[in-house]
Amino acid sequence: MYDVIIIGAGPAGLSAAIACREWDVHVLVIDEFVKPGGRLLGQLHEEPTGEWWNGIEETKRLMNKAESLDTDIRCGVSVHHVEKANDGFVVHTNKGNFEAGNVLIATGAAETAAPVPGWTLPGVMSIGAAQVMTNVHRVRVGEKGVVIGVNVLSAAIARELQLAGVNLHSMMLPAMNPVTKEHAHPKKVMDGLSRIAHLAPSAFLRFGSRFTKSDFVRKVATQFYPKSGVKMWGMPIHLRKAVTQINGKDRVESVTVFDVTADGKLIKGTERRIEVDFVCIAGGLYPLAELASVVGLPFQYLEELGGHVPVHNEKMETPIDGVYVAGNITGIESAKVARAQGTVAGLSIAKKHVAGKADLDYRLLQATEQVKTIRNEATIQFHPHISEGREKMEQAYRRIVNA
Repeated sequence: MYDVIIIGAGPAGLSAAIACREWDVHVLVIDEFVKPGGRLLGQLHEEPTGEWWNGIEETKRLMNKAESLDTDIRCGVSVHHVEKANDGFVVHTNKGNFEAGNVLIATGAAETAAPVPGWTLPGVMSIGAAQVMTNVHRVRVGEKGVVIGVNVLSAAIARELQLAGVNLHSMMLPAMNPVTKEHAHPKKVMDGLSRIAHLAPSAFLRFGSRFTKSDFVRKVATQFYPKSGVKMWGMPIHLRKAVTQINGKDRVESVTVFDVTADGKLIKGTERRIEVDFVCIAGGLYPLAELASVVGLPFQYLEELGGHVPVHNEKMETPIDGVYVAGNITGIESAKVARAQGTVAGLSIAKKHVAGKADLDYRLLQATEQVKTIRNEATIQFHPHISEGREKMEQAYRRIVNA
């Protein structure tokens, strides 16, 4: 029987395993993918400091450390159920059942794709799938494509695709419907873009980003957004154009595009077609929390964290004794935050098994403060008011455990 089973071998899961093994906690890490690393495997971007964040290299560093501590890591293992037992938990997988005194759920996030007519054609994929195909499998997704959906995630991955030599015609909005209304409204999309404008290669755009903190300025900027779009890395980003249809017989052949008003309504007479052979749809991320639900954790809906999130505290503890969470299952943030949260979770678990170690208490306190520091220094935030969302979650945890 293991001291802890960690579900997910991404930055949170691997960091947690390292922290546990440093205190000789008996750990099993399992992941359904064929390689450890999770979303790290597809990440490659240049930060404002000029340094490169290479997810594959970061995975190698984490794996080297984990392996030096004799960590048991098994890939290709899918978890379909977690149940409470008398002395711990039973984790049901396609490779049999495993028992542990504790469970850490670090399953990350999943993509939400905004539906567009024609999206079942071969050649249509989520932006995350394009990232994995390009950066992990080294497969060219097509010769010329468009990205439907303008947000922090799609902007970051679009740049990664460009660096790999993929030709992106442009980024545009989806046409507005009851499902896409948040992603198709130019003003709301502009609000999100204001959080990444400082990463633009143009000094002019970076300077202009200082003024987009004003709601009034963003509203005016949306109203007078240029019809030719604003170029980032040489690629036009359109907030006044929307894709209404993906066209093709046996595969993607083109997209139908309309100009839109400042509130996202189609402008009649502006229809045109753009020939492409692939389309990436980007609707954002949400916490992948099904296993947390299966084990019986309570949830809180917090828009600031990306949706329904299992209740937890800053030590990554949940109201169910022995169940911990870390990474994007706790709210959509960067891989660096997930990695830091994993360390916190690992130390919290170790504290249950290593009694009377003042050094461990101090390291846990340091680790929780490190999460806050990394969050505050993040160059990209997927959701505004993330710190307020974290405080609301802390309050929810206290309400539940004190009830």
